[in-house]
Amino acid sequence: MSTASKPRKGLLIRSDKPVSFRFEGKTYQGQEGDCIASALAANGKWILSRSFKYHRPRGVLTMAAQDSNSFVQIGNEPNVFADRHQIEEGLDVKAQNVNGTLEKDRDFILNRFGRFMPVGFYYRAFFKPKGIWDKFWEPIIRKKAGLGEVDTTKKTEGYYDKAYGFYDVVVVGAGPAGLSAALEAADAGAKVLLVEENPILGGALTYTRFDAEATKAESLRQSLVADVEGHQNITVMADAVCNGYFADNWLPIIQGKRLHKVRAKQVVVATGLIEQPSQFRNNDLPGVMQGSAGQRLISFYGVQPGKKAVVLAANDDAFGVVLDLLDAGVEVAAIADLRKASKGPLVQAVKAKGARIVSNACVYEAHPAPGHRHVTGVTIAHLDDEGVATSKRENIACDLVCMSVGYTPTYQLPIQAGGKIGYEDATATVSLTGLPDNVHLAGAIDGYYAIEETLAHGRHQGQKAAQLCGLAVAKLVEEPARTAASPSHPWPIFPHPDGKDFVDFDEDLQVKDIRNAVGDGYRELELVKRYSTVGMGPSQGRHAALATARLVADKTDRSVAQIGVTTARPPFTAEKIAVLAGRQFDPKRKTAMHYRHEEFGVEWLLAGNWVRPAYYPNKDRKQAKDCIDFEVNNARNNVGIVDVSTLGGLDVRGPDAAEFLNRMYTFAYAKLPVGKTRYLLMTNEAGTVIDDGVACRLADDYFYITATTTGVERIYRNMLWWNAQWQLDVDIVNVTSAYSALNLAGPNARKVLEKLTSDIDCSSEAFPYLAYREGTVAGIPARLFRVGFVGELGYEIHVPSRYGEALWDAVMEAGAEFDIHPFGLEAQRVMRLEKGHVIVGQDTDGLTSPEELDMTWAIAKKKFFVGKRSLQIRDKQLSERKLIGFTVKDDPANPILESNLVIRDGKIAGFVTSVCQSPTLNKTIGLAYAAREDAKIGSEIELRLSNGSTIAAQVISPHFYDPENKRQEL
Repeated sequence: MSTASKPRKGLLIRSDKPVSFRFEGKTYQGQEGDCIASALAANGKWILSRSFKYHRPRGVLTMAAQDSNSFVQIGNEPNVFADRHQIEEGLDVKAQNVNGTLEKDRDFILNRFGRFMPVGFYYRAFFKPKGIWDKFWEPIIRKKAGLGEVDTTKKTEGYYDKAYGFYDVVVVGAGPAGLSAALEAADAGAKVLLVEENPILGGALTYTRFDAEATKAESLRQSLVADVEGHQNITVMADAVCNGYFADNWLPIIQGKRLHKVRAKQVVVATGLIEQPSQFRNNDLPGVMQGSAGQRLISFYGVQPGKKAVVLAANDDAFGVVLDLLDAGVEVAAIADLRKASKGPLVQAVKAKGARIVSNACVYEAHPAPGHRHVTGVTIAHLDDEGVATSKRENIACDLVCMSVGYTPTYQLPIQAGGKIGYEDATATVSLTGLPDNVHLAGAIDGYYAIEETLAHGRHQGQKAAQLCGLAVAKLVEEPARTAASPSHPWPIFPHPDGKDFVDFDEDLQVKDIRNAVGDGYRELELVKRYSTVGMGPSQGRHAALATARLVADKTDRSVAQIGVTTARPPFTAEKIAVLAGRQFDPKRKTAMHYRHEEFGVEWLLAGNWVRPAYYPNKDRKQAKDCIDFEVNNARNNVGIVDVSTLGGLDVRGPDAAEFLNRMYTFAYAKLPVGKTRYLLMTNEAGTVIDDGVACRLADDYFYITATTTGVERIYRNMLWWNAQWQLDVDIVNVTSAYSALNLAGPNARKVLEKLTSDIDCSSEAFPYLAYREGTVAGIPARLFRVGFVGELGYEIHVPSRYGEALWDAVMEAGAEFDIHPFGLEAQRVMRLEKGHVIVGQDTDGLTSPEELDMTWAIAKKKFFVGKRSLQIRDKQLSERKLIGFTVKDDPANPILESNLVIRDGKIAGFVTSVCQSPTLNKTIGLAYAAREDAKIGSEIELRLSNGSTIAAQVISPHFYDPENKRQEL
């Protein structure tokens, strides 16, 4: 059967470019463009793998990367689709799930012991006598379980990354309907993305026969593809898979080593149909395949699927398969047609060629070669009026069986979008309904089986999607009627008394297994799935779900419509962890004042994704600590300026804005006056502190709030999630990037600000501590609020980002006469520590409650908020720790460091969260978690230093500097 040395013609190969590769230690030759399976088939090698449970030989089934039969191992990567992965020079491929050799697998003996492994046997075995699981069965099961091998010590090779895309219309599937839909949407002006999982466009047009002469499909494909590839509004992603559908038309599209995160206004799903197998004895033998698989081998790769074939038919597509086989030089011994009569152009063309058609007949059994290495013939049985195989049978020799008995729509994406699947028993038609308004089906997936209807429906849906994007369509194509009959047979299942009539090839599940699962009391499909594991393998039920539903319906005297199919969840196909992880990078963000800091000779640090000034070096102050101490002293005694543009900013508007903040934060905000600010403290459901900030009330229904630099994205998502539950009348917008901000702090801060504004009264009486004002600063519209994170008279000034640099320049110029100097993040951290202000994420951890921080003053007990119930429970049994302030006389050569441990009676009682040598107080101060018994002021705690030695520290008030806030309220 080898055709490797002969010139081959196929859409995907170049016969003038031979490629050598290895499979199971032996060298084979294929052609450039060959996949592993096609190259092996051209060499007469049909066994690709062994089955999961019985280690039966398995080969080509779909040639569409839809089944586990074609799984192979390449290097450290298991579960590679041999019928999709292209060969390359020197490629080394190994079979999977083999004990011994692929040809002679020692575990094939399990095939004889199927009676001892009935469905669900693992639920009833392995646990008696007591302890036998751990001592005996578990090591055996672990050794036998799984497909392929992974060496976790090896790194994944290659560069993986992510990209982002935004389109008006995304069309998934580039068959006739998808191509037509993309063209119509693009012609209307839509920005279109066309996604196709195969390396070439055309879908069924690339392999299916639509006419006896075999000219219609290719000419139509070439015309449509040329128009698509030449259209400036269409982006094509071939050899890419849309691996799921998520809310708001978010589509993960994997192409090679890149994950595209795509958003679309409208989605058109034109993914077509998945051909279904028939169930008969030994239907899993190498050489037994879908009719479309045989056509793909011929059309894509120029490979003969066999020498002598039997075709099992239940639709006219099967006769297209026959014609393709005959044209490829394959003898067709017989066509077993499940129908009593068949007609149509393709049927007539087959009859004209003299092929034998056996009507009202099925393939009852496939006969194996020694070792089940290939099919050698079949038994054809005639059917009675109920569609059951009779004793009137005939044996026919063949080395190829092609099954064309029906389809299911590729329903995974529509179901994930919220669609419902239905089934009409009379016509064996699967339907999809209930899709959201921004998701549309096109072509065969929506029941349009005739090519003319498929094209018209694709055009209609493309225009409809464009219209819903707000684009004008010159003349809307009418939605066509469905005239073609269903190509699916209602019962292509022919159980054999000796079994091995496989429903699920992944799990080696037979017809009797599904029936016995129902007999064991599992009448509902979801329970049958979990009990039998049907549909839980790599193929995710693509070829087993419908047959299983039919068997369960038959066994329980119900219809398939009543049974349904199991839920299809993402991903559509297996995803590599490397693809999900992508490249390891953090995009750096710069504030509007970035280049002003750079001109000042700044030393940078990263805070989250933001590049922030750490401190500003000076020729007279070369040491970092000297620079930081200078910046602290200048702000304490004069005036300083710090860029706080990285603070998170959120606008919360709407009639329920105050109620929303009441629920999200621990404090009360309903009665906060307009023009005032109030501290924000947020806890999660467990009562753990997760963020803080400041709320400014701009109007009765409008709050502008700040969040921590590294926490704002998470807090924003958290707010959206909660309000999806509460449904309050409120709008939440992340405006962090919309504003630049600086903090002007120090005893001379008011004098500087008064030089820059004429419409804001900066006096203490008119603009008191914790007040909010709006006006202009240096002619720039600004939001100002008096807060004091560093513990001095201070003003936070927020302006639109495009004015950030101008504001910085103006403030620096106005402050020149007061010797203004910028300070960086390090000085800000020192000053906030001197005031005893905590930093969420540094002075808190995943367990910290407000009580541990002595912040119960920020909790309004007469209202609901997220975490309240948990805090009430936690208050009844307080934790063993408390955040305390401490001072210590440490050794500069062995200083106290953050994360140094607090020891009590030789055991760990806590750890240091913040510590510094205070330039204001001239002593070492810090915050630490200590045992609650040691939290009283005047107590001593024991600190373990980095070198292992210990030192005593004195517990003092954490409000180390200006505890009465007199300086902030100047």
